[in-house]
Amino acid sequence: MAEQVAAVCDQLVRAVNVTMDAETSQIYRLEALKFCEQFKESSTLCVPCGLQLADRTQPAVVRHFGLQILEHVIKFRWNNMQQQEKVQLKECAMQLLSDGTLSILEEESHIKDGLSRIVVEMIKREWPQHWPDMLKEMEALTSQGAAQTELVMLILLRLAEDVITFQTLPIQRRRDIQQTLTQNMDSLFSFMMAILQINVEDYRKLNKLFGHELQARGHCRVAVATLNTLAGYIDWVSLVHITSRNCHLLEILCLLLSEPELQLEAAECLLIAISRKGKLEDRKPFMLLFDDEAIHYILSAAQSADGLAICRKSSESPAVEVVERRYVFLKRLCQVLCALGVQLCSLVGSDVEAEIPANLNKYMEALLAFTTHSSQFLKASTLPTWAFLFRHETLSKEAVVVKMAIKYLRACMTNLVKTGFPSRDDNPSCEYSRVDFDSDEDFNSFFNSFRAQQGDALRCACRIVPLEAFQIAAEWLKYQITSPIDTGNTTSRAAEGLCSFLSPSVVQWDAMTIFMECVVAQMFKNVEEEALPINQGVDLLQALLEYNTKDPLILSCVLTNISALFPFVIRRQHFLPQFLYKLFKAVTFEVEQVNKAPRTRAVKNIRRHACSSIIKICRDYPQFILPCFDMFYNEVKKLFSGDSMPTHLEKCSLMEALVLISNQFKDFAKQKAFLDELMESVIKEWTSEEMKHVLSDPAVFLAFVGADQVLMEQSKDVDTAGLNRGRVSFCLYAMLGVVKRAHWPADLEEAKAGNFVVGYTPAGAPIYRNPCTAHFLVLLPNLFTAIRTLNSLFLPENTARLSETFSRAHDLMDADKNVSLGLPQHPLDIYDAPVCRTNLERMQGFFTSLYENCLHVLGNAGLSLQQEFYSIERLAEEIAGSAFTSLDHVPDHRLRPMIHILIHLLLLHLVLSCPQEHYDRVLCPLLGPLFSYMLQRLNAKWQIISQRTSMNDDDDEEEVVCQGSQVTQEMLEEQLVRLLTRDVLDLVSVSCISKKMPEPSANKEEVDDEDMMDAAQAASPAQPTDELTELGKCLMKQENIFMTLLTLSFTSLSWKDTTSCNRAASTVCWSLLRQVVGGNLLPEAVTWIFASVLKGLQVHGQHEVCNASLSQLAMLIYENLRPRYMELRAVMTQIPNINVEALDQYDHRLINPSAQKVGDKKRKDQFKKLIAGTVEKALCQQFRKEVHIRNLPSLFKKPKPDKDIVNSEELGLAALFSPESKSL
Repeated sequence: MAEQVAAVCDQLVRAVNVTMDAETSQIYRLEALKFCEQFKESSTLCVPCGLQLADRTQPAVVRHFGLQILEHVIKFRWNNMQQQEKVQLKECAMQLLSDGTLSILEEESHIKDGLSRIVVEMIKREWPQHWPDMLKEMEALTSQGAAQTELVMLILLRLAEDVITFQTLPIQRRRDIQQTLTQNMDSLFSFMMAILQINVEDYRKLNKLFGHELQARGHCRVAVATLNTLAGYIDWVSLVHITSRNCHLLEILCLLLSEPELQLEAAECLLIAISRKGKLEDRKPFMLLFDDEAIHYILSAAQSADGLAICRKSSESPAVEVVERRYVFLKRLCQVLCALGVQLCSLVGSDVEAEIPANLNKYMEALLAFTTHSSQFLKASTLPTWAFLFRHETLSKEAVVVKMAIKYLRACMTNLVKTGFPSRDDNPSCEYSRVDFDSDEDFNSFFNSFRAQQGDALRCACRIVPLEAFQIAAEWLKYQITSPIDTGNTTSRAAEGLCSFLSPSVVQWDAMTIFMECVVAQMFKNVEEEALPINQGVDLLQALLEYNTKDPLILSCVLTNISALFPFVIRRQHFLPQFLYKLFKAVTFEVEQVNKAPRTRAVKNIRRHACSSIIKICRDYPQFILPCFDMFYNEVKKLFSGDSMPTHLEKCSLMEALVLISNQFKDFAKQKAFLDELMESVIKEWTSEEMKHVLSDPAVFLAFVGADQVLMEQSKDVDTAGLNRGRVSFCLYAMLGVVKRAHWPADLEEAKAGNFVVGYTPAGAPIYRNPCTAHFLVLLPNLFTAIRTLNSLFLPENTARLSETFSRAHDLMDADKNVSLGLPQHPLDIYDAPVCRTNLERMQGFFTSLYENCLHVLGNAGLSLQQEFYSIERLAEEIAGSAFTSLDHVPDHRLRPMIHILIHLLLLHLVLSCPQEHYDRVLCPLLGPLFSYMLQRLNAKWQIISQRTSMNDDDDEEEVVCQGSQVTQEMLEEQLVRLLTRDVLDLVSVSCISKKMPEPSANKEEVDDEDMMDAAQAASPAQPTDELTELGKCLMKQENIFMTLLTLSFTSLSWKDTTSCNRAASTVCWSLLRQVVGGNLLPEAVTWIFASVLKGLQVHGQHEVCNASLSQLAMLIYENLRPRYMELRAVMTQIPNINVEALDQYDHRLINPSAQKVGDKKRKDQFKKLIAGTVEKALCQQFRKEVHIRNLPSLFKKPKPDKDIVNSEELGLAALFSPESKSL
């Protein structure tokens, strides 16, 4: 036997060396691997060979393989081994722990890990029932030396991870082990604390003695392992163990923060402890960490680490680099302080009556030190805590917090400045950014999120000290106005002397602008009118209006500041004309260029920014702008007729602003007369014979817009087709602006006086008329014609008319492709580059905006005109005959805008309670065919995707040969189908289902994970309580529409999109089915519905969220329909590996009213087990060998009573109410 083992071991050693030799050929390596795997799977000599290979005299690689063999035996053969074999293997493993390793510093970490895995695998199978002394044996091992102590810590840590964190055991074994750990937690914690203290003391003593460095490092290694193990337990044990003995554990951890070799692990333990949730009274002891001593330890450790976090790369070079371990420690300390702040905010002002710490100011100074640190990550980490403090009802009124709010505002002035790009060296934070971020784009994405969080905390601080915040903002603005522009070393490529996106002046103006916006908004909300600094605000506004710059990036900031300060204009109205002139001047802003290059994005943004500011002011303060209406109108006319050449979009924006002001006329005749004048040229253009001819014929339309012409990019000819496209676009932009903005007065009395009310509904609601209705009705016929023609452009005969230049004119634009595929957007210097679009890009943009604007006009007409719109003759037929024509040829990305607009329209109209008659006359005739068509279309699309997936699985070689562009195109198509599917389901949901928010549970405490077993069970979604909307009820009355909705909802469960599946299962399916569940459904329909849910489980069951919602849906259907439909049982019996006996029991309880009922949770678990066979394994699990761990006799079963207490003993309560009782 020994010779045979030696021979096999020799072969295994050679095989292992072959696999690890870099010079080995692939064929030999595969043969060696195959031999090793076959040996593990089938050999009877695994245990003796594994033990021999694991001997410490062998090389580390061989020893590791020996340990792997032993682990494999325990995991996959344990259940078939004899008891004596198990005991022998366990004794051998303990012997390996005792003397099978090298010294703690010499031994490889993967050997230690392999040993700990073996022992933990045995513990998972045998403890505590068959190995009751395991903890005592582990404790005994620690007396043998540092190496054994470290191994014991690794075993305890892996045990906690497997049982609690990863939960890799069956439920009963997990419960047995966890409850035994919990019962022994006092002694276990005392044991770990003793090990920690002994090794820390020994490390400190020996570290000071010359010649004892190796021993000191050994004790340090044990202390680190113990801290890591404690971290694995602190996360879930009862808070009592953490806070016992006056928070002794936390005190030790604070002391260890000053030990350079242990401080990181100590900080991580401290962070986990302080971040714990739970009952407030259990968390109250955490307030001890606000003592001077604890705060001192944290502060001194932070100061020491900060000094060591940056070091010089070499003595000759001034360049520095971040010491990563010190920097990570700083992050943990920062997070500890933040977690302390969260505990403080939870406890102060609560029922536990925690007092405000005396040294709160010291704590906040420490937090502020991290907020002002060079690292952007550390700054960002503190923001939520500041927001908590400034929002807190009690703390925010404390004098020290008010004082700190002002300091925080000063710190924000620096933090809002966008600096620290990893590719640059213009700021100390760049060095830290190189550690935290992979690229400038990564940093930019982080900083945008960081700035949004800063805005939140800044607004909270401004609520406490609004006037002081405004003083700081005013000083900063004045400083920026008087400072010369510094372009830095990154000037613009557009024109000489202009700033770039990262120029010093731009980043300062940008930061100041955000600060000013936050401050002014909060000041007007939180300061009494008489206390407002009106004169100071007006002075600032005057300075801004007089400030002139030709730099577009800085001018953009100036415009934002002007808009932010507009509330001061309301209080000093003589500034209004000057204010408007400044904005009008920006509408036509240009940069002086030698060559006539296209406008940069920054210039275009300035002009749009000015238009948006004008619209915003006219929308929010129309009554204040009304006195200046004539001046405003004349200025617009000048812009339209002058040489400044605003774009069509800019013209329409100004028209929108005029319409918003005209709503304040509150006189129907006057407003209509104004709109007649405003829209005269648009109506004339749109209804002309030429335009009718162009819009009604696809071939003529393509020729009119130039899509059938072959063009050269640098052609100097007059672009007649471009002008034609502009004419069509302008008409639609103008139409949209007027329809969207024209409205009647909100006040009923004013509407009556202005002649806007034309009658009342039977319910007594007023019927209004819109002054733009007449104009819209004139434009509507050609609008329908345009939509019909745009849809028909996708017909083969019309796509054939596209020239070579514009053959891809109907494709998705690159920017939209990137959004759909989740690819990164433009680089940071995009504002600098001229917007040089190709002819193709212009045409793509034209077709996209034209189609969307046509649909937006229709959508907004419904919202603005309401009764007048829905009363249009044959409206449903006209919409169907235009928007729904040629849909088979319309690509998915063109269909999505139509679905979006329908969702928007329905959402708002259901709120506005659109009259019932319009549902029957307009919405049902539109939605019915649309849902039917989308079901057919999506079904076909998903079938193609499924076929493509199965073909790729069958032929992997074809995938390799496949071109990258083709793969990208397929990915894009699939993603668009997913997005369209989600949109359609949203439309179903919005149309039919009225959301009901669940009732919040009364005074629900934050609960800790004390009962891990219950927490481990993912809570199934509650039974949906959503009801049908009025429109949904209307759709339900029409059987064909309702069946389409049901079919669409249940079919979508098995389409390969988890988001759609979860949405349909959790929201839509049961809400629709519940309406007919009591009716007479065909057995075939019931079978199909239930089978659809099971098919969804087959496709998506491996995803936890989908599994929960689909299982809940399946149970609702089965329990509601099984009593009347035997066919459902037949479906259930087809589930693979179903337990028929368990199914019979479940059915018996369901059908028999007298049967004993079980609780909801147990019922759900039983049903989930019944249908478990439907769930396909995830791809990552399909080839994984199953590990089976048998349950042991339960330790914690409640004993059943031996006798019938009710019949055998006389109960006081029964006697009290017995007829014989005379005592009453």
